[in-house]
Amino acid sequence: MSLLFELPEVPSVPVVGEEARYPVRRVFCVGRNYAAHARELGNAVDREAPIWFTKAPAAICASGSAIAYPPGTQDCHYEMELVVAIGGHGFEIPAEQAMALVYGYACGLDMTRRDLQNAAKAKGYPWDTGKDFENGAVIAPITPAAAFGAPGEQRITLARNGVTKQNAPLSEMIWSLPELIADLSRLYHLAPGDLIYTGTPAGVGPVAPGDRLEGRVEGLEPVVLAIEPA
Repeated sequence: MSLLFELPEVPSVPVVGEEARYPVRRVFCVGRNYAAHARELGNAVDREAPIWFTKAPAAICASGSAIAYPPGTQDCHYEMELVVAIGGHGFEIPAEQAMALVYGYACGLDMTRRDLQNAAKAKGYPWDTGKDFENGAVIAPITPAAAFGAPGEQRITLARNGVTKQNAPLSEMIWSLPELIADLSRLYHLAPGDLIYTGTPAGVGPVAPGDRLEGRVEGLEPVVLAIEPA
């Protein structure tokens, strides 16, 4: 079959201790999964159901990159997150079996054009332009699940220009990882290559040209992003 034009290569992420890379199939993100973060943005805290949105694989950005300030926004925010890399197939999986689908974990940044997101929310529109944009899904190398261990009390932190802005244990998630994976598997046939950004703790805020972000989860490779000077 011939194509009218060449498509870019499938985005992929390095894996700690492996030569082969993890190809990215889809990027799922959950919103309002830490109570303090939901409250800081003026949102209700509940366990009715996880709030899902997606980013295109083209949004993937490697840790260590230096990027231009995102276009179309005057208020781009960082959101530090634990990313789950799926390594198995699953549909309608019960929570007690969900962790068997996990290949590994990584640090990630869910970059957000907050002004566009807020404008969309005020009108009841989708969040797409606020969330899904080039370099909007930053990710560090993936650590295999066996090397990381069970997620629990590990701290998730983010520093902007060396000053800590986010700091919380992973245990503060409203929806646990098994619950998130099980819920997502009711909506999609999960498969290797699917990434899940699992939400951000309190302390999100704006970035500016010249900023350097460094996010960490204990036991994982840090995620680093620089915003190029104006």
